[in-house]
Amino acid sequence: MRLSHPLRAGILTSLLVGACLFALPAARAAAPAPAPADTLARTVGGTTFTVPKAWTAAIAGAVVRVSAPEADAAIAIVDVGAAADARAAAERAWAAMLPGTRRVPGLVSALPARDGWDERQVLSYDTPPNEHRLVQALALRHGANWVVVASDGSQGTFEKRIGAVVLLQQSVRPAGYQRESFANRPAHALDAARIEALRAFVRDSMRELGVPGASMALLDHGKLVYEGGFGVRELGRPEPVDAHTRFLVASNTKGMTTLLLARLVDEGKLGWDQPVTQLYPEFRLGSEETSRKVLVRHLVCACTGLPRKDLEWIFNTSPTSPATNTFALLAATEPTSAFGEVFQYNNLMASAAGYVAAHVLYPDLELGAAYDKAMQAKIFDPLGMDETTFDFARALAANHASGHAMGLDGQPAVAAMNLNYAAIPSRPAGGAWSSAHDMIKYVADELSLGVLPDGGRLVS
Repeated sequence: MRLSHPLRAGILTSLLVGACLFALPAARAAAPAPAPADTLARTVGGTTFTVPKAWTAAIAGAVVRVSAPEADAAIAIVDVGAAADARAAAERAWAAMLPGTRRVPGLVSALPARDGWDERQVLSYDTPPNEHRLVQALALRHGANWVVVASDGSQGTFEKRIGAVVLLQQSVRPAGYQRESFANRPAHALDAARIEALRAFVRDSMRELGVPGASMALLDHGKLVYEGGFGVRELGRPEPVDAHTRFLVASNTKGMTTLLLARLVDEGKLGWDQPVTQLYPEFRLGSEETSRKVLVRHLVCACTGLPRKDLEWIFNTSPTSPATNTFALLAATEPTSAFGEVFQYNNLMASAAGYVAAHVLYPDLELGAAYDKAMQAKIFDPLGMDETTFDFARALAANHASGHAMGLDGQPAVAAMNLNYAAIPSRPAGGAWSSAHDMIKYVADELSLGVLPDGGRLVS
């Protein structure tokens, strides 16, 4: 399975980087020491970037090589200078890194200009499947000059350390770039003109991206100032999207599940630092020793070093698979790194979080039924989220948006629901349906730090 380019950067956000510059050792000097923390550094040409914690960096002319702790994967930042285009810039970068090497990309994809870069292109290179190797380049142009961020190494290591990889990739900035600051600048009120400007932006974006329908709700100082929809619920049909149209909100469900945990912590029914096996003795994570180490907070921190295992639960589950399937899959998995060492996104741990919390509340119910009841009683009802549900049949029978995907002709088309049904057995990680009308209530509670509209408190 290929990583989506650039190395899944689109699903993550950059982390805060250190304020000091890292002095990069010369490549011929003694072996460089790993960075003690996420550390800001720069190339000879002045390009700035972040060296992730525990990675090592060495400089040789226009090339800075940043290596993973496993030493079987590295990312190079290369100051190329002027070049005809992204392909030419990447070719010069590979030649500077590996003299005599010429790589021909199999796919070149454009990304939007941002962060001071006037042009961004991702170049992916084919490798033999049995090598389990990822080779990729991100070509960045500022003015006439190009910088290339080239990745080469073990696909397993890149997947394992995706958080650090994305941190490095998204931190690369051209020399002299100053990020715009909004500190001490008053926000404009969301008046009718600005709301219409946002609506126009959404309409234009939908047209550019081929999105059939979308909905939006806006808060201004805690007050709902707009909710509405755009486009149609399904291509080829006339029904419009409105504020009450249900969408499958996928991994946004994880935040709601975590909110359930927080409510139970407030109520004294569980603790963030309580071993999971005390609450749900059947919980297993690989070995007995590892299982005993897992605390409640580890279920939702993406910090246990557990790999994703998405293909296993997608292909080996059906809509009728029991909720206990989450725990069966986890029992056969050992973390690939120490707790807290790396960020690794894992759906099954978030699923386990919801089911463990539900079991604490309703120990005599089947796990799925217990979770649905717990979320309704503790989250949806207090927030007034009457249109939010885990019941696929209920959602599909009501005002809902059909799933769409790009067809082989590059045009959007109605997609089959099969893949979405796979979320039902692990729904605490991504199985909720909701609307803009409901989701803005959830957002409002986050913004108010847990205070409900009537002045009561949902969570501390």
